[in-house]
Amino acid sequence: MNITITFKHLDHTPALDERIREKSLKLEKFFGGQFSVDWVCWCDERGEHWAEVKVTGLQECVAKAHSESLYKSLDLVMEKALRQLEKQKSKLRNRLHKAQSQKYRQAG
Repeated sequence: MNITITFKHLDHTPALDERIREKSLKLEKFFGGQFSVDWVCWCDERGEHWAEVKVTGLQECVAKAHSESLYKSLDLVMEKALRQLEKQKSKLRNRLHKAQSQKYRQAG
């Protein structure tokens, strides 16, 4: 797993770095270790904190969220990313299951 973290208009703190690495570990169940995660965190002129994550591996996912706190933004963006990856995984599983059942019908 490769993790890249970029901060714009924010201070990079070890606590934020650790929180982002913790969140990124939740993605391992979808990829098994062969993926990269790019995080971008920034603060806009209105004071809202944004977080964006791009996950690249066998599946790809991009999610972005904002809130009044960067920690909350990290939580929101991970929920979105996990939802996207779960949906992609279920679509793939259903497609494979459907192909197997069609094969079974044709053989029988």
